[in-house]
Amino acid sequence: MRYRIAAVEVRGPCRVWVRFADGTESEADLSDIVGKGVFKHLERPEEFARVAIDPESGTLCWPGGLDIAPDALYREVSGIRAG
Repeated sequence: MRYRIAAVEVRGPCRVWVRFADGTESEADLSDIVGKGVFKHLERPEEFARVAIDPESGTLCWPGGLDIAPDALYREVSGIRAG
């Protein structure tokens, strides 16, 4: 299944609210990736706040080509556990 994000809002440090195209919505805690590796600069609130939805892939992205796999984010938001 292909998961697409329809809306996103920053809700605090390392937290976003997302709504998927199928209507599933919730807050997601991204603290497990923010500040690590290529996501290091997202520690700065002004950089984290630059989150957007990639129009092609339908997932969260930031300037510089950073993005998050939409299926993993959907599992966190929906509470579905990986098989």
